Amino acid sequence: MLRALFSGSDDATSQAQQGASQPPVRLLVIQADDYDWPVILKGARIKDGRPIVVYQTGWPDIHVHASTYSSARICVEILSLAKCATPPEGLALSSGRRITMQPDFVLIRNEVKTPSFDARSKLNGLMFAGVPCMNSLESIMMFCERPAVQGFLHQQQRRLGDAFPVVPQHFCSSSKSLMYGYTFPAVAKVGSAHAGVGKMKISDHKQMSDFRSILEMMPDEHCMVEPFIESQGDLRIQKIGSHYRAFKRIGISGDWKTNTCTAIMDEIHCTERYRQWADVASQLFGGLDILTVDAIIEAETGKELILEVNGTSSGLHPDKAQEDNQFIKELLLQRMTAALCADDLNTAS
Repeated sequence: MLRALFSGSDDATSQAQQGASQPPVRLLVIQADDYDWPVILKGARIKDGRPIVVYQTGWPDIHVHASTYSSARICVEILSLAKCATPPEGLALSSGRRITMQPDFVLIRNEVKTPSFDARSKLNGLMFAGVPCMNSLESIMMFCERPAVQGFLHQQQRRLGDAFPVVPQHFCSSSKSLMYGYTFPAVAKVGSAHAGVGKMKISDHKQMSDFRSILEMMPDEHCMVEPFIESQGDLRIQKIGSHYRAFKRIGISGDWKTNTCTAIMDEIHCTERYRQWADVASQLFGGLDILTVDAIIEAETGKELILEVNGTSSGLHPDKAQEDNQFIKELLLQRMTAALCADDLNTAS
């Protein structure tokens, strides 16, 4: 037994020494707004002993080049490193200077598509080159299309019934097909609406007619409509690997969009029911490592209804961010080991 213990220790030491003699693993982190990932991952190594060099930036500050004509299948040109992050040693950007790097792995924590920019072309470049990522690049691309996500949720609701309650919705591909005549007031969401943008509360058929005339100015945009629910608060169920959290948010400014108004958000007990919601949602698009489930609590009945699921760009509660980023770090090292260490392809989980 002692021999086995010492042998295991020798193997680990040998791996570390071997890894130190190899080029480091290059990790591209897309998160421009918060957290210092070079510090979070300082001293971290994947299982074969190789250290990790972290390049942290945002979608607007990169160009992606990918090719099948050379062994370097991808090159990412970084125009500016994230201000919240420590630059790689010796690579601080000066005025007019750019960094080029070839990522071995990617962690994406910012939205790909927002009202101010659309980075799907850059995401397509990463997909073209086959760069491994957590969550998968394919799932991140699918989250740019909200109807695909909502469609999955409604499929699960039909399968599981009351165990997975989802708010009813009506989809139309354009203004010409918008024939909503259900419950009012209602909430209309144009395109892949996110963070309160592109959403409108509609009181009756007359307002819906006015809204339809506005939608005609955007002929290529789809629209989803759902009943407006007077709520006593929102729920957010968070899942990072095998770690769960649940939060309740109560708006205090009177705005119907509690995710954009002044609100109080507290952690609550994560019940087995909430865990099951997160587990079902984690099956989306081949599996999600990081996700949140957003739900609403109906004021009159206390009934809980799932509104949507968010993927790898899900934000963290400020009071829990330090611990949750450690959970993300541990999971990230597992996924990097599985993708980049040949001996562990079939053993890393």
